[in-house]
Amino acid sequence: MAPLSRLLVAVALLHAAAAAATASNVHGDHRNSKPRYDRVFSFGDSLTDTGNALHLSPSGGGPASRPPYGETFFRRPTGRASDGRLVVDFIVEALGLPHPTPYLAGKAAADFRRGVNFAVGGATALDVHFFESRGLAPFVPVSLNNQTSWLKNVLQLFGSAKEQRKITSTSLFLVGEIGVNDYFIAALGRNRTVGEVKAFVPRIVAAIRSVVTDVIATGASTVVVPGMIPLGCEPQLLAQYKGTVGAGGYDPESGCLTRLNGLAELHNRELRRVLAGLRRAHPGTAIVYADLYRTVTDLVVSPAKYGFRSRPLVACCGGGGGAYNFDDTAFCGAVGTAACADPSEYVSWDGVHFTEAANRRIACAVLEGSHGADAPTLSNSWATMEAWRRRIGCV
Repeated sequence: MAPLSRLLVAVALLHAAAAAATASNVHGDHRNSKPRYDRVFSFGDSLTDTGNALHLSPSGGGPASRPPYGETFFRRPTGRASDGRLVVDFIVEALGLPHPTPYLAGKAAADFRRGVNFAVGGATALDVHFFESRGLAPFVPVSLNNQTSWLKNVLQLFGSAKEQRKITSTSLFLVGEIGVNDYFIAALGRNRTVGEVKAFVPRIVAAIRSVVTDVIATGASTVVVPGMIPLGCEPQLLAQYKGTVGAGGYDPESGCLTRLNGLAELHNRELRRVLAGLRRAHPGTAIVYADLYRTVTDLVVSPAKYGFRSRPLVACCGGGGGAYNFDDTAFCGAVGTAACADPSEYVSWDGVHFTEAANRRIACAVLEGSHGADAPTLSNSWATMEAWRRRIGCV
């Protein structure tokens, strides 16, 4: 899958910005200045990939390489698993930054100085060898380990260690969403029970912790780590489990699968616990947790509140029909499938990924954040935050 109250986040970045400012003078005195980011480095899977998957094979295959992907904004397929822009696109636009270059599309330092996107559709948190040693086949031969190695390759192009840290300390790092594919490959796609799947949670979260630690070691001052999306609200999984779920298997408010959402909640609890430990170990780095789960659940439970007119658990594009318009054998982009007339009315684009309209709402929530004591936002200035949100049409 490779597969994304207030959406994609509790992006803990108010403390975040303050902590980063305290540790290095990059942001200056956090009481008097706003956080300043010169570029974005992003890691993840298809919820964040802006073109890397297209370069993995000579044919550049995959659904996102074919129409109707990209139809809403780019008017052509770009490798983004949506009808238009992704959350990362909206975030960089809001911050007034250039779009990061997909790593596999660049070569020289000049290609990467404005930011880099390492995310690959189908990528996993766990190393490829983990799956292969268990007789499992990953969707693509790319994990967080690979993406971290790519970051190191890019930084070496920038020259001295001093120059590298100058770049990383003035950059915003997005690590995730990642892990959905791990659960699919190792568990959900092999008829294991949700209880059996839970055994993979600590290992997957540990892999995320490892890459965050590596990113901090490069000199990053601000790191945003999105949590797991509500798996039980994915049209793909709802269609897969349809007819096999007993009484009490669906949440009466959202219509989502309770056990799969329970798995996502367990993942997020473990991730938050691990991130809290990293904050204690690295008090000079702003480590922000982005609450994708609550954000997406809000869109599903209250679609009209956010401008969505269609049923939120139905895919806009596909050939499955039925309650969720999803069928693996008639995936969006295949012969005989079609997109809905107006994707902006839908939360789900293809049953796995979100529409541009949903990605915009998620990005808006990320920029606004929540207002809890331990939930910082991307800026300690309300005026700056509102300016960013207006820039991408949130207000």
